[in-house]
Amino acid sequence: MSSPGAGKTSLILETIRMLKKKTRIGVIEGDISSSIDAEKVKREKVPVLQINTGGECHLDAAMVNRALENMPLDDLDLLFIENVGNLVCPGEFKLGEDRKALIVSVPEGDDKIYKYPLLFHLADAVVINKIDLLPYTKFDVDGFSKALKGFNRKARLFQVSCTTREGIEDWTDWVVSAVRRRKRPSQNKP
Repeated sequence: MSSPGAGKTSLILETIRMLKKKTRIGVIEGDISSSIDAEKVKREKVPVLQINTGGECHLDAAMVNRALENMPLDDLDLLFIENVGNLVCPGEFKLGEDRKALIVSVPEGDDKIYKYPLLFHLADAVVINKIDLLPYTKFDVDGFSKALKGFNRKARLFQVSCTTREGIEDWTDWVVSAVRRRKRPSQNKP
C-alpha cells in the first residue's frame, strides 16, 4: 500500500530481481485503469495479473479472489498484491494477505503517519523509499521512526532506494523470512 508514485511497483520489481532465482514470485497489480505496472512486472518473467477497478480507489477481497483463480498458486512461494495507490481506504479492506507492507517516499514528506494513521497501525512493514533524495528534503527519518513506534511497535521499518538499491537487501531478507515462516508446518498439527 502507498500513495501514487511512492514506489510500490519499483520495490516489487527490485524484490523480484533479488529473489526470483530462489523464490517463486507472482504479482497481482491493482490500478484504477491501465496495465502499465503489470507490463513492467511481466518483463521480469513472473506470473502477473492485472485488476482494473474501474474507478474504485482500492482492491477488495472479491476482486483478489477472482484474480487468484487465474494465478498458478501451487507454483508460487510468494504473491505480492499491489493495491491501488491510495492512503485513505485500502487498510479497511482485508484481501487475504499474510503481511501488509506500507511504502512512503521521501518526497511525500514525513507527515503521512499522522494524516493516515490506520494504515501505519495495520502495517507489518513500513518502507521509506527514495532515501537517495533525503539530502534534498526535510524528511525527518528519526522523527518518523519515533512516530511509527507510537502507532505500531511491531512494524519493521526499512529505508530503501530503488534507484541506488540501498537497503533493498535488508527488505528482501525480511520478505524471505516471512515466506519461510509461512511455509513452516504448524506446530499444532498432529
